Amino acid sequence: MDWQTLQHSLSAALNCRFTVRAAHAVSGGCINETFCLQDGRQRVFAKINHTNKEDLFVAEAASLIAIRAAGAITAPRPLCTGSDGAHSWLVMEFLALESQSCGDEAQLGERLAELHRHCGDTFGFHRDNYIGETRQSNERNTDWCDFFREQRLGVQLDLARRNGASGRLIDCGRRLQSEVHAFFIDYRPEPSLLHGDLWNGNTGTIAKGEPVIFDPAAYFGDREADLAMTELFGGFSERFYQSYRQSWSLDPGYETRKVLYNLYHILNHYNLFGGGYAEQAQGMIDRLLAALS
Repeated sequence: MDWQTLQHSLSAALNCRFTVRAAHAVSGGCINETFCLQDGRQRVFAKINHTNKEDLFVAEAASLIAIRAAGAITAPRPLCTGSDGAHSWLVMEFLALESQSCGDEAQLGERLAELHRHCGDTFGFHRDNYIGETRQSNERNTDWCDFFREQRLGVQLDLARRNGASGRLIDCGRRLQSEVHAFFIDYRPEPSLLHGDLWNGNTGTIAKGEPVIFDPAAYFGDREADLAMTELFGGFSERFYQSYRQSWSLDPGYETRKVLYNLYHILNHYNLFGGGYAEQAQGMIDRLLAALS
């Protein structure tokens, strides 16, 4: 990549000249190329992709800004986004991650609860963003059931139908979609600020055990949705969950609703990757429908 345009954009953001003297590839997910850029005096973290992916980076920057503004937990500061006609990028401050300990995870649980206490007036966000490479609709709504039914479950079922999912999966999914309200008869969530894509790979620790989160797809929603995703792929210790519950207890209905919330992510994985995710989604739908019987 020719770094010239990025250098100009970054220099303007930093209000000082930044010249890329070293660019070291680092790990940072499967969607983008990621680099530590150094100019001899400072270093930054850059995500690079094709020019048509610029909106993913603009959306991610907006999510990071919202999380940082809440003041509850550390997230990297976005510096600039841009495109040179061949590549697009997001440059942010470089955070040196360290290995986690159980004590650090306890802090993460406490800080996450604090983030969730940052509430909005409506569910949604001021712009759409992306869950993986799938566009995530965030049109504001005062009714959480309606928001989740249409902008989460409904969107993924529409994509699954177009991607060739079985008639049974779609039919059962539509039945579940029509009865989502039944899971919220005695539960009224607040519009909490969520990370939105909270699996273990999007968390870390920096100096002195300070927890950090990154790669968000933020919006205001039911805080249970963030907690549910932490359980989807594992990797979080019991200290994390104990700390969160001590800060803010969970409703007993969470044990059922977490399946509903994780169905959104499994359907998204099917729509992105295909394979056995359809069977997993079907099992989750069957379990949720059985809970309504």
